[in-house]
Amino acid sequence: MKGMVQVYTGNGKGKTTAAMGLALRASGADLRVFIGQFAKGQEYSEIKALRKLGNIDVRQFGRHCFIVNEPEEEDIRLAVEGLEIARQAMVSGRYDVIILDEANIALFYNLFSTAELLAFIEEKPENVEIIITGRYAPQEIIDRADLVTEMCEIKHYYTQGLDARIGIES
Repeated sequence: MKGMVQVYTGNGKGKTTAAMGLALRASGADLRVFIGQFAKGQEYSEIKALRKLGNIDVRQFGRHCFIVNEPEEEDIRLAVEGLEIARQAMVSGRYDVIILDEANIALFYNLFSTAELLAFIEEKPENVEIIITGRYAPQEIIDRADLVTEMCEIKHYYTQGLDARIGIES
């Protein structure tokens, strides 16, 4: 199987959910999946579920809360370290699918550079599928990808003050 590069971006809900659905599908086909979550450190419900599957490894490269202001040195250190861990996983031969969840957000907050992510993609073994999620995908990543899906928000109940609900948004 020839691996492709997929990007899920845009302001709408569902980028991470789509990537986790792909991980579940890959798991069902006995593919090995590595998920690296950038700028996230909380134990989300999907992470709890995926960790129960034997062929999906999940690592988080963020602190207990999502970045809302300027990133701190620790945010940058965790993201850079995470990209290297994901690179090692990708070239190890152990994984068929590599998911870089919120990598576009890491780029947006300058936790690592677009050039570093492009270099990561260029090291991709022929058979490995890469999925990159997060708002604000830069044009260079879009141009390099084989598939790009933009989630477009039409209406969202967050705008009416509803918080994230366990099992639905978190």
